[in-house]
Amino acid sequence: MIFRNPAGAPELACDQCGCRWFDRMTNTCYECSAAVTPEMEAEFKQALAEFTAQRNEKGKPA
Repeated sequence: MIFRNPAGAPELACDQCGCRWFDRMTNTCYECSAAVTPEMEAEFKQALAEFTAQRNEKGKPA
């Protein structure tokens, strides 16, 4: 699940519980321990690339 912060940047959230905090050592959600899937990572990377492209179009550094 992708949320947008107030600046419009994407943030990854857990598909199971909506938590936005992940343990990077185990690649799991802090709240419910659901794994971050490769699909979730790909979705986030795509959203981040789109955000960066939009910022570059507007002449603002990402």
